[in-house]
Amino acid sequence: MAQRVVFLGSRSGLHARPAATFSKAAAQAAVPVTLATHGKGPVAASSLLGILTLGVQFGEQVTLTAEGDGAESVLDHLAEMLSSELDA
Repeated sequence: MAQRVVFLGSRSGLHARPAATFSKAAAQAAVPVTLATHGKGPVAASSLLGILTLGVQFGEQVTLTAEGDGAESVLDHLAEMLSSELDA
């Protein structure tokens, strides 16, 4: 199982627009990915509603997890997304 720990880079948090961008990318991944925060989750990273229930705020630590062929590269890409400003 591969894992990445990332600090959310979107200043407005992981609200509807950035969460939709991220969940769409996760849905297109070759492996299932989960997202969790301290004490919440994991939820399917491809689920917009699941992501929104986490209520992730700017600078908050999140953990991405995936398993399977290509999991490392998928997590690298998704971690880079989360650490950047998705609401630009």
